[in-house]
Amino acid sequence: MAVLIEAISVVIKRSSIDKKFPGGWDAFVQEVPNQTLCTDGTLVRLGFMSPDAVRQYVNSLESYGIFYLENGEASDLVVADMLRGFTVKCDWAKLCHVPFGDDNLRKIAICQGVEDDDETIFFPDVWEFENSISHKQSSAFIPYEEIEERLEFLRKENGLNVYLDKKTGKEIFISETD
Repeated sequence: MAVLIEAISVVIKRSSIDKKFPGGWDAFVQEVPNQTLCTDGTLVRLGFMSPDAVRQYVNSLESYGIFYLENGEASDLVVADMLRGFTVKCDWAKLCHVPFGDDNLRKIAICQGVEDDDETIFFPDVWEFENSISHKQSSAFIPYEEIEERLEFLRKENGLNVYLDKKTGKEIFISETD
């Protein structure tokens, strides 16, 4: 089985949540910061739009003893970029791009356990391909190394930071917590 990977995802071992998060799974779910949670029962995934939001979330998990790195490799969790894969070596999960939809012409990024070959994919409850970053990948996702050169801050509006994407000429809205 597998979980969807979009934008920048934090993938956590479910067993680490059960063992280390105070209150276990139910408490963890109550503290999830957005609506991108999905799980295959073994892996748990949350998605974020900015590296800073990922860093903040990983730091919060580490305060509970759920650690990102051990000896330079993924420990209880791993960070995955939908285009570039894992940010560090991970020996317990794999990331790949698979055909999606009836026509098999579309592709999505998924993560699954290294020994898992079940093709069932789990998605966040509110996810729809037509409105997803996977579908709009070329225009909706800006690689981290391009952020400074492409985005120009314009204003704050209703709890969102508004940027101009200099490449597309479109405004981009990013949550202040993301």
